[in-house]
Amino acid sequence: MHIAPLRRLPFLLLALGLSALAAEERPLLSLQPAVARPGDPVLVTVRGLTQVPTGTLGERPLRFYPTREGFQALSGLPVELTPGPVPVKVSVPAQGLIAPAELTGTLDVVAAGWPSRTLKVANKFTVKKPEPAVQARMEADRAAFAAAFAQAFVAPVFKENFAWPRQDSITAPYGDLRTYNGKKQSQHYGTDIRGATGTPVYAANAGTVVMSRDAYASGNTVLVHHGAGLYTAYFHLSAMDVKDGDRVERGQLLGKVGATGRVTGPHLHWGVKVDDMWVDGETLLKLDFTGEPAPAVTQRDKE
Repeated sequence: MHIAPLRRLPFLLLALGLSALAAEERPLLSLQPAVARPGDPVLVTVRGLTQVPTGTLGERPLRFYPTREGFQALSGLPVELTPGPVPVKVSVPAQGLIAPAELTGTLDVVAAGWPSRTLKVANKFTVKKPEPAVQARMEADRAAFAAAFAQAFVAPVFKENFAWPRQDSITAPYGDLRTYNGKKQSQHYGTDIRGATGTPVYAANAGTVVMSRDAYASGNTVLVHHGAGLYTAYFHLSAMDVKDGDRVERGQLLGKVGATGRVTGPHLHWGVKVDDMWVDGETLLKLDFTGEPAPAVTQRDKE
């Protein structure tokens, strides 16, 4: 069942049909964004409940955590997802006069229209079989990333909406289809933000640093865990001003823009990972976790 967005609300609003109860007592389900693209994060909010619900977004299970008004779950849409309606189901447990029931709806997913570009990097980054020392370093990096992304699921440690890690133009958006040196092809799972070497990079929200490492491809790298299965990543830094285990607040200095790792020049690669998927950080910035206005949008460089 598809329900159109209600006037003046920026997200999809669904109501459980319990005619015997007053409207304010009905469990309400909202989805952000109302219309999504493959690779988008999706925020599911259920209001009017006192017991933890369960649910799915498409085939992905949702993990709910408590909020002041009910429960939320943060998930994402796979980047390879075929556009079309995605079913959303939330099982409502019994509470008071409300019997167990299910809220259902659909999230409209439209084509992403990924841009494509050709880039030139050092040949050592595109060889099919790296030298043994490089291969060993890359394997160590993979293990370090896996350990950093294996944090236990906890409720969010942030109390504000997300902010840009730096204010400058976007040189490459999430989803870019890339060809390196005319051969190696890949997709860009982050947002590249312009910056001169040494300019500051800030935490997009409160969290805990779970990795600060010089990695082969991503260079000097900082990963921050925000709870709710959500991480932000800051690549190619020239300097790192935090260490593993540090608690950071939104807007706190993490490091400085650089050109370390596999790059074509100095910039910040900002990544967002949720539910074990790299998702679009620009969409994360538009999600309203608290009822506050969305942050100002950084301008994108013309293609």
